[in-house]
Amino acid sequence: MHRAYSLAILNIEPKCYEDAILKPCWQEAIRTELDALNENKTWTLTSLPSGKKAIGCKWIFRVKYHPDSSVEQHKARLVAKEFTQVPGIDYKDTFSPVIKLGTLRVVLALAVVKG
Repeated sequence: MHRAYSLAILNIEPKCYEDAILKPCWQEAIRTELDALNENKTWTLTSLPSGKKAIGCKWIFRVKYHPDSSVEQHKARLVAKEFTQVPGIDYKDTFSPVIKLGTLRVVLALAVVKG
């Protein structure tokens, strides 16, 4: 607890894009995130259907540390403001297109055990 507090004082994570863009380490983290999103074809630009509102997004910034408390990397994530969505209006279903390897192992083991 003491260690986390002292690290938080030394390496302040920006709370907004305007603060982050002023420092080169965060600029690189933002660039890395945008490159990854583009490379993975995360989105395609289309026109918005009539009567619909675009969902906003925001940047989340975190400093990742090695076990010895040295800085491993500066991490930036662009996330959707999902809390502005209304179930049944903005979306009908939710799903996760990925599965963790550990989850797959458990499901396969259960299938084998149950026959």
